Amino acid sequence: MPATGTTRTTLRRGIVAAAALPLLIGALASCGYGSEAKKDEPKDTAASNVADGGKKLSASEVRIGYFPNLTHATALVGLQEGLIEKELNGTKIKPQSFNAGPSEIEALNGGSLDIGFIGPSPSINGYVKSKGQNLRIISGSASGGVKLVVNPDKIKTLDDLKGKKIATPQKGNTQDVAFLNWISEKGWSVDPESGKGDVSVVRTDNKVTPDAFKQGSIDGAWVPEPTASKLVSDGGSVLLDETALWPDKKFVITNVIVSQKFLKEHADVVEAVLKGTVKTNEWINANPDKAKASANAKLAADSGKPLDAKIIDPAWQSILVTDDPLASTLKTESDWAVKAKLIEQPDLAGIYDLTLLNKVLKAAGKPEVSDAGLGAK
Repeated sequence: MPATGTTRTTLRRGIVAAAALPLLIGALASCGYGSEAKKDEPKDTAASNVADGGKKLSASEVRIGYFPNLTHATALVGLQEGLIEKELNGTKIKPQSFNAGPSEIEALNGGSLDIGFIGPSPSINGYVKSKGQNLRIISGSASGGVKLVVNPDKIKTLDDLKGKKIATPQKGNTQDVAFLNWISEKGWSVDPESGKGDVSVVRTDNKVTPDAFKQGSIDGAWVPEPTASKLVSDGGSVLLDETALWPDKKFVITNVIVSQKFLKEHADVVEAVLKGTVKTNEWINANPDKAKASANAKLAADSGKPLDAKIIDPAWQSILVTDDPLASTLKTESDWAVKAKLIEQPDLAGIYDLTLLNKVLKAAGKPEVSDAGLGAK
């Protein structure tokens, strides 16, 4: 189902200490404990690049948004290691952490953010809300990292979910849409607005979900990492990994999206950021343990607390970083939202502009990626 040319990596093995990342949608500043990351080597700064003769870019700063979720690993590691800044030749990064997709989309559409790491459902909603005028998806970032975790005393099989209370991060968010579609394919019925039906879908902020699970007010949750692994550490059991539902076991969980105004006025800066994300994903692939520690260090810097090894280790293993936006899976997720009657059928033509990404990939000797027919004409 996903487009070809995936540059991905299984985020696995190692101990922990790193930066901000899943989910669509799930903001996890509250999960965490653990060991601290080590500084492996000095970072090259953008200023030093200019001093060495690098060409100064057209903007003095670029405002980049992301979530403190492991599904935003590219952002976390790229910022922590200076791999994005290194490509900017003096243009300063102004990072901004968000806890939900709608607030990040509002910042992009409102002009207070230039580039964002964000999930597919907010990307679709933001594109449609602006009638295709304000946003473009310019790269992939991550796949996977979403699990259904349940109380094993109450739920032993997937059929046992009927009549139970299952949390998702937010109405209409990526996990909510996927769960509603799964319920529909089971032949069960749930009202998408209230969440009431054969399964009670309880929309719960990821920061609150672990406590709700421990208190017994929910029986399980369809959530991104590291919330899923936090629930497992609290006695939950993984009943389903969402990758099992996809033909190629890959689906977009995080995109890179840009304001069209910023793209038009500062294409050189956008290209430089993409050079940084591509190099970041390559570095994560080559250094999985160091990358995990780096991500945890960034999470600790953002939230004040790193993730414990028992949380970050399994969470890291379930996420793939990828330059490929897996565009065909975004279309599928859009169709699921329509089917659930959360949105009307959107016109997604033009939601992607992969021109600069493919330029960067080609220059790096990597295969180009596809927009699945959803690029600007």
